[in-house]
Amino acid sequence: MQRFRAAVEARDVDAMVASLAEDVVFSSPVVFAPYRGRTAVGGLLRCVMRVFEDFRYTDELHSAGQTALVFTARVGDRELQGIDLGTTNAEGLVTALTVFVRPMSGATALAKAMQAELAGQQPPGSH
Repeated sequence: MQRFRAAVEARDVDAMVASLAEDVVFSSPVVFAPYRGRTAVGGLLRCVMRVFEDFRYTDELHSAGQTALVFTARVGDRELQGIDLGTTNAEGLVTALTVFVRPMSGATALAKAMQAELAGQQPPGSH
């Protein structure tokens, strides 16, 4: 998750996408089904970077198989806290990424903003 974190902190979307495995699975708090594959997840991350304001990682937690990147951000006038929970493969590429967000008002603001960003941008079957 080091490459992914560095890319996010640099706000370098191309490097973020390059840090993903081809078969990455992304579970989002705003859609029911996960996004699968580097192209689909990359498109989603581009939208996320436009939606989040004042994004910053505040902590990093490790277990034997996962890394949790704790963050704060703002969507419009709503502040939120969250975790990017991820796993990587032997090459250090992200294979799974699950996002958790709180409080509910922040999650709702995020969902509305992401729906607006994604409107008309999703290819069929990308999530």
